[in-house]
Amino acid sequence: MEILPIHLNTIDRVKDFVNCMNKIDGEVTISCGRYVINAKSIMGIFSLDLTKTLTLKIEEWKDEYAALVKRYEA
Repeated sequence: MEILPIHLNTIDRVKDFVNCMNKIDGEVTISCGRYVINAKSIMGIFSLDLTKTLTLKIEEWKDEYAALVKRYEA
C-alpha cells in the first residue's frame, strides 16, 4: 500500500489524473478530510475541495505506478 499527498487544482489535471488511475490495478482512493472517493471516478473527484491537498491511497502498489503519480504529488 502507498499513501501520497497530491494536488488536483485544475480541470485538465483531474481529467489526466483519472486516465492515469484507470491504468492502475486494484483499489485506488482519494481522501479529503472525512470523505473518501474512488480515484477512478471523475465525478467523485469533482465533489471534493480541489483547492486542498488530497491524499491518494493505492492498495496494490507496484513500482511502475510511481511514474504515473509523480506529476500530481504535492
